[in-house]
Amino acid sequence: MFKEALQEVVDGTEGGIAGLLMDADGITVESYTREGAEIDIATVGMELSAVLKDIARATEQLDTGSMREVAIQADKLTTLVRAVTREYFVALALSPEGNFGKGRFMLRLAQPRLVAALE
Repeated sequence: MFKEALQEVVDGTEGGIAGLLMDADGITVESYTREGAEIDIATVGMELSAVLKDIARATEQLDTGSMREVAIQADKLTTLVRAVTREYFVALALSPEGNFGKGRFMLRLAQPRLVAALE
């Protein structure tokens, strides 16, 4: 179930490279990488987990509510991260010219399915 949802997000987004579902500690639950892509999405998720914890903590301390979404745009990779629950996140890696808005939309569509599968 998880892999299929991730594949739909990645393949349904122009420029989508890879996706993963991870827990708050950066441990990958499931991942999907488009064939021929040269990215270790599990390592990307693991490295981002510490940053995500800090962002989540900051939003709560500022009394702005729970973190819902984070985007990191670098020269060679754009990474979109969406909270699925308090303990799980879904991430999408895109090429820099990828369709950012469609990626956000696809992650938002996948969230309810992922929540249901985690329960």
